[in-house]
Amino acid sequence: MWVTNLALVAIIGGLCMLIGWRAFLLVEAPFVFLAGGAGIWLFYVQHQTHNIYWERSPDWSFEDSALRGSTYLKLPKVLQFFTGSIGLHHVHHLNAKIPNYNLQRAHDEGEIFEDVHTLTLADGLRTP
Repeated sequence: MWVTNLALVAIIGGLCMLIGWRAFLLVEAPFVFLAGGAGIWLFYVQHQTHNIYWERSPDWSFEDSALRGSTYLKLPKVLQFFTGSIGLHHVHHLNAKIPNYNLQRAHDEGEIFEDVHTLTLADGLRTP
């Protein structure tokens, strides 16, 4: 993580010295806002549906929270790739150690995931 952060500081610093910080921000800022907005929308859609699981302690269940506390946002394959398979958030909640490139396989092969609430991209866009 530290190496990645140092590399980013070096790259961004180098670009700012090469083209100037204003030019860098004029190019970079719109992408940061678009990506941030998309990330906020994805997080919201995955956790704000009707029938979402919500329990107080001591009735709270880890498995129910993972499987019913978020949705399966079934995205087109290209969007699934560019979002790091974020639509399979319910699998991630159940086991955060599964890498994003194996989330679809885990979902498809796990009988436990057969009844998870599924949203399409169109459903997500209609979410209030």
